[in-house]
Amino acid sequence: MLPAQARLRRRPEFTAVVRSGRRAGRPTMVLHYLPERPEQPAGDASSPVAARAGFVVGKSVGNSVVRHRVTRRLRAVVRTELDRLPASADLVVRARPEAAAADSAALHRDLAAGLDRLLGDRGARR
Repeated sequence: MLPAQARLRRRPEFTAVVRSGRRAGRPTMVLHYLPERPEQPAGDASSPVAARAGFVVGKSVGNSVVRHRVTRRLRAVVRTELDRLPASADLVVRARPEAAAADSAALHRDLAAGLDRLLGDRGARR
């Protein structure tokens, strides 16, 4: 499970990342990356200090059981890669229908490759 401060929760947060962020498509997912989140209103004490991630798993992926399984797998692989992102970054992971048949290793490969592309040399593994 991702910690509460590492999750996107509200629709405007997701919308800001998808509309303003950079995008990288992979066979099982599309990553939307926003390196600097929009300013929070003054006096908002809940402003996060770590990178955040959100997930979009639509009905095209499968029924409720399949969608929840895909979400759990995506959450697990994102947790291992979240430290690669700057603290001010937001990431939205949108699952494609192919994610339903993919195992966790394939999802992890696609996520790592997408992040490598989005982060360029700075975030690449050595």
